[in-house]
Amino acid sequence: MHDRPEIWLARHGETEWSRTMRHTGRTDIELTEDGRQQAQLLRRRLEGRSFARVITSPLSRAVETCSLAGLGDGAERSPALLEWEYGEYEGLTTGQIRERRPGWVLWRDGCPGGENAADVGARVDPLVAKLRDTDGNVALFAHGHVLRVLAARWLGLEPQAGALLALSTGTLSALGWERETPVVRFWNLSP
Repeated sequence: MHDRPEIWLARHGETEWSRTMRHTGRTDIELTEDGRQQAQLLRRRLEGRSFARVITSPLSRAVETCSLAGLGDGAERSPALLEWEYGEYEGLTTGQIRERRPGWVLWRDGCPGGENAADVGARVDPLVAKLRDTDGNVALFAHGHVLRVLAARWLGLEPQAGALLALSTGTLSALGWERETPVVRFWNLSP
């Protein structure tokens, strides 16, 4: 039996859409200058740590964050780490969506033409299973909502429980173990 891994989660740096609170799913938005600086600050926090695997969303904001954080060499790209598919709500703010659909809540209602929380959970569950069995620590670079669902599933919670885990751009979090119990080691730390 190998040591139980720690899973480090890095949310990509700021983009223009994340700054303006627009739902950014599959639209490939680049980092702002502030977002690049956030990613470079991640490097300091990650220096000296070794990871058996580094996995990133295929979208450029996550790939660039991974590279600027110093872990781009050999990073794998995984579609499991793509952001929530917002469908008809892509690019809109919550306020704009609620003008069309009063009372809308992403975590409860999902997105027409896109995903709901259960869909995202089903997408990340196979990755969570692989992460639990990895020999060595893993760094993941991805997006706010998908990482929140992944953390909920790591903990054995329903995907909707990700609603309880606020996650800012350019932050680090870590999942791990307390004996045999999956736990949050730390969450939403700005470097």
